[in-house]
Amino acid sequence: MPVRHQPHLLDEPRGGVPDVIGDPEGFARICRHFSQAPGPLGADAERASGFRYDHRDYLVQFKRGRLIALIDPIAVAGFDEGWEPFNQAVEGAEWIIHDSPQDLPGFHQLGLKPTSLFDTELAARMLNLQHFGLSAVTEHYLGLTLAKEHSAADWSYRPLPRDWRNYAALDVELLEPLRSALAEDLKRQGKEEWARQEFAWLLARGQRDKPEPEQPWRRISRINILRNDRRGLAVARSLWTRRDALARQYDIAPNLLLSDAAIIEAAQVKPRNSRQFRAIRSLNQRVRIHTGGEQDRMFERYAPIQREVKHSVWKEAILEALSLPSQDLPVQPGMSRTDECHAPKSMQVWRHRHPERFARLQAVRKVVNQVSQDTNTPADILIKPKYLRDLCWTDDPAGRDVADFLTAEGSRPWQVSLLSESLSRVIM
Repeated sequence: MPVRHQPHLLDEPRGGVPDVIGDPEGFARICRHFSQAPGPLGADAERASGFRYDHRDYLVQFKRGRLIALIDPIAVAGFDEGWEPFNQAVEGAEWIIHDSPQDLPGFHQLGLKPTSLFDTELAARMLNLQHFGLSAVTEHYLGLTLAKEHSAADWSYRPLPRDWRNYAALDVELLEPLRSALAEDLKRQGKEEWARQEFAWLLARGQRDKPEPEQPWRRISRINILRNDRRGLAVARSLWTRRDALARQYDIAPNLLLSDAAIIEAAQVKPRNSRQFRAIRSLNQRVRIHTGGEQDRMFERYAPIQREVKHSVWKEAILEALSLPSQDLPVQPGMSRTDECHAPKSMQVWRHRHPERFARLQAVRKVVNQVSQDTNTPADILIKPKYLRDLCWTDDPAGRDVADFLTAEGSRPWQVSLLSESLSRVIM
């Protein structure tokens, strides 16, 4: 049950602020301790997104029993057995993670092997909390708020300052009592089995390798501005490709070499000579990020790498794209197939081109919203909006077995059981 008294600030773990473990002896001690400690394992990870090239973990935090361990995964990767002693030490323990989709892929990449999961963020969402960040949930249930100041830090930096280590340790300090409080509320609301199925699904999904997108350059911010400009798309593709190769080479975040906004501007202008190229200031200046705080100094650590990359590489990439023959220019990907399995996201398409399907979608949404109110569960937890769109995108709704369809889409058994009968009546 939620705490009703005035919350207190927890500004440091009760056991003090631990050092980072990066040596085989310290790692072995932690493994021995965790193998003997009872109960679940609180887990979290920190990355250096926005600073380094990829999203690998640069710090992992665990708590089992009374001990918090901050471990350097880059160091562990160099140990003879890697993470295997740790996996053996905590085998069978339930892992408590807040927002596990953020951390499970990184754990999987490291070689960590959780076998059971309790996601405190998803539990809070299933219980219909309006705010489900870790500090908000600990305040709601435990009466404690957390000192949170370094979420966007460069966690690849060494040595880690004490206040950073304090921040990281607090992320796991309260996970076990929080899990107990959330589990009690899930049971009280009749959602215990729902949560169990969701956690199992999240765990399985987090332990799969993610497929690489076929055209990752199309993820450039505001790329849709160029959708009818094939030559502009070629410029964007060329700049993105050159930027990505250099970012990988120097292990630096791509946006610290060239911003997405600069790529879009260059793709629109298409500079063909030195004068036009110099006129695009973002192509000729080092990327500087000003937040007015501690982050500015972190970004400045990467200035030597930024200066290594000469502006002429962007000019070369642009000219290569501008010289391509027309048959080598990018083409717009095919639109989502208008069949019963691939419904469009745009409600304009539904409303104006397929009004009958749109009416059906509105009707099923109404049903889901009613179930949401009746169960005190957010509608997007009951069913993914994509599944509803796909369900209604057909000219023959009567020929569709809703339960089978939802199962094939990925809905869990509790969702199918709760919704399939009501949805079947609506789409007929």
